[in-house]
Amino acid sequence: MSEKAIFAGGCFWCMIKPFDMQPGIESVVAGYTGGHTVNPTYKEVCSETTGHTEAVEITFDPAVFPYEKLVEVYWQQTDPTDAGGQFVDRGSSYRPVIFYTSEEQRTIAEQSKADLDASGRFKTTCCDSN
Repeated sequence: MSEKAIFAGGCFWCMIKPFDMQPGIESVVAGYTGGHTVNPTYKEVCSETTGHTEAVEITFDPAVFPYEKLVEVYWQQTDPTDAGGQFVDRGSSYRPVIFYTSEEQRTIAEQSKADLDASGRFKTTCCDSN
């Protein structure tokens, strides 16, 4: 049975390929999430007035590629310490966020975040988990 995962981490076009290439991934769709405007346009999101972030929604088979592995791929695509955007993409619409779709995903994301913080790989604490 398929599940969905939602990750934000800079330009959503840059987030598609690393996930799309994994086994068990059925689809990766780019869009906006986390804000208060219904069906925002790109221009509205870029205005930073909608609260949205660019994100990808991944439909995956957890028996083939479990959520834990998706989170590992996510950490390789973002700088979770940079809440002001990602790389050359600046602004709150490019901030790193993991949007969980279940309590199990929340637990996995938070543990992974804690493990990453404890690893010392980044000098400050990392991204939001919503």
